[in-house]
Amino acid sequence: MDVVGPEDAEDRQRRMAGALAAAGCRRGDRVAFWLPSSVDLLCAVLGAARTGVIPVLLNATLLPAERDRLIDDADPVLSVVDAASLAKLADGPPVDLAPRPLTRPMHYTSGTTGFPKGVTTGLWDDGTAAAVFDDEADLWGFDRDDLHLVCSPMYHTVSIRFAAGTLLRGGSLAVLDHFDPATALDVLRRLRPTTTFMAPVHLQRLLALPELGDGERFDSIRLLAHAGSPCPPVLKRAAMARSDHVWEFYGSTEGQFTVCSPDEWLARPGTVGRARPGRRLTIADGTIWCHAPPFARFDYWRNPDATAAAWRGDAFTVGDLGHVDDDGYLYLSGRRDDLIITGGVNVYPAEVEAALMEVDGVDEVAVIGVPDDTWGQRVVAVVVGTADLDDVCRAAADRLAPYKRPKDYRRADGLPHTATGKLIRRAVG
Repeated sequence: MDVVGPEDAEDRQRRMAGALAAAGCRRGDRVAFWLPSSVDLLCAVLGAARTGVIPVLLNATLLPAERDRLIDDADPVLSVVDAASLAKLADGPPVDLAPRPLTRPMHYTSGTTGFPKGVTTGLWDDGTAAAVFDDEADLWGFDRDDLHLVCSPMYHTVSIRFAAGTLLRGGSLAVLDHFDPATALDVLRRLRPTTTFMAPVHLQRLLALPELGDGERFDSIRLLAHAGSPCPPVLKRAAMARSDHVWEFYGSTEGQFTVCSPDEWLARPGTVGRARPGRRLTIADGTIWCHAPPFARFDYWRNPDATAAAWRGDAFTVGDLGHVDDDGYLYLSGRRDDLIITGGVNVYPAEVEAALMEVDGVDEVAVIGVPDDTWGQRVVAVVVGTADLDDVCRAAADRLAPYKRPKDYRRADGLPHTATGKLIRRAVG
């Protein structure tokens, strides 16, 4: 675990940007990083972005062959794929930096529905760069009094956004190289960070620690944000018992949609909130569209067809499904790619999973469709936890229409996830 303040981080960024320039990286070029989280990685990324060099953040858990496919696709001028190469960047000659990043790092979508797509914004002028930065930093109120605990890997967009917002508003960081719940708890107790982001899977592991005392609270935290995958209500309430400041947002690699305060969620359990400032939500044939400001525009790298499909005027979609109530609060149904068609009717796994997660003893559940000669697809629930499967079946009968109820229940010791906590549904058997 590394801790860094704004002055030290600024010096590191200037030197690492200088080293990239000395290596031949110029404005508009790309540099790829395949490394676990660290202060040096963050400073290299921010130093690059503040000189107009586009960082490409690759999942550090990829196998070399998978990594190389993405590097070939990204076509970078330079690839930094080991700790020694990263350390050398720290000895570069310091250069001047723009006040704010001039580009958003290029991240690849998780690839759960096919070959990952690079999401890129290109370069911004100074005014656009300031608007992008303030959009995030103002929303969460980052300032010089903040110590932000970085738990998620830096190939997850939120880690870079929250860390950059904190540092460039004068705050400090504590960075975990990987998420370990015992280490996170130790940092919460000793360093008393003011902000953090945890995916629901991280929250679950933290709150399951036997050394976490009954009634122990994280009172230093003014913002505990979560996103990335559905948060079961029982887990969310357990987190709220530890902190009064559990916020949720709904977004994707491509862009941000909503934000939800604790009070809003308690008043409307299950919502992911209302549109973020400067945005508007619409629903077309069940698909969620976000009308975004011009600075939020993105493209899929070298994939104009996918870019055109994602945008309609000023609105974009990532294919997620949901509905908006009369007060503008969004509720998610799932992804169109996850859709199960059984007996000619549509079943959205997220809705079924939310119902089954209410059963005592269900730690996690995945609902999948398997081929069936009679139904086309049969709805199957894969359950992790100590709950009796007959109890889960009865709960489905109480809470779901017959066509939504799983026809089979299976028990598993665990479910496959990406490093950022998203369920890899296609890998559930």
